[in-house]
Amino acid sequence: MKVNGVFEGGGVKGISLVGAVRAAEMSNVSFHNVAGTSSGSIVAALLATGYTAEEMKRIIQATSFSSFLRRAPIFNIKYIGPALRLFLKKGLYSGDALEQWVRGLLAAKNVRTFADLPPGKLRIIASDITNGKLLVLPDDIADYGIDPRRLEIAQAIRMSTSIPYFFDPVIIAHTNRMNYFKRRKKAVIRYTYVVDGGLLSNFPLWVFERDHAADPGSVCPVIGFQMVGRGDMKAHRIGGPISMFQAMFETMLSAHDERYIEQHNRIRTIKISTLGVSTTDFGMSRETSEKLYQSGVDSGLRFFRRWDRKTGTIRC
Repeated sequence: MKVNGVFEGGGVKGISLVGAVRAAEMSNVSFHNVAGTSSGSIVAALLATGYTAEEMKRIIQATSFSSFLRRAPIFNIKYIGPALRLFLKKGLYSGDALEQWVRGLLAAKNVRTFADLPPGKLRIIASDITNGKLLVLPDDIADYGIDPRRLEIAQAIRMSTSIPYFFDPVIIAHTNRMNYFKRRKKAVIRYTYVVDGGLLSNFPLWVFERDHAADPGSVCPVIGFQMVGRGDMKAHRIGGPISMFQAMFETMLSAHDERYIEQHNRIRTIKISTLGVSTTDFGMSRETSEKLYQSGVDSGLRFFRRWDRKTGTIRC
């Protein structure tokens, strides 16, 4: 059976989503269209381009995510370096290494832009903090004078994974024609800052609702893949402005979509325990990674054993 899948963001905990995808495969469930935020956008993109759960697991466990956190030596000077980089670049790390990693994975499947996928196959959530609005990519990139089909998927993921102050924001330069003195028009370059989609919607279960409204009979059931475990999380240790922001951001990611989920969508959400792992634990051990993956498998299998394929609900 085919479903539309929505994948929550959660940094390095994303391998737990891969485990739940494996459970779907084991239950003879495949994916029609997919969407995701932050690390969920990576899982969604790899699924859309033909990767299996086993392939994704091998890739993730073979990748040193700490290598994404390199920066010029001058920015490593204690106290001064990170503060200087934040002032100049708006982030502690560039995020370029992450984008290159994703680009290479997509290229291995002969995919580069959204034009290389069927229309609507992949949707990625990002946040435009300049104009204060949520972006559903690729379609919303048209607002900046860019052809959605020509947008690089790796760049869209780079936008969606740009944790504020941790990774540099993505800056989009675009022109607006403004009327001066009601007589002449002048092209004005504007700069828009785009960051992690989790800032506005970390678990976008709503993203396929427009499709359903347009043609209720032809739309696949929607299943959400959500990472939970706030009760098991260690208290945040706050020692300065950066650690305070990290604590605020992780709290926000885990809470702001919860009311929508609790009131309307519990029956179609796979809740995966993340064992108290932090979103930005880039030095996570292989053992912890394996436990997260298995947590996803177990949660997914429990869900699909109780899922009624005809009604799209969970059997009691």
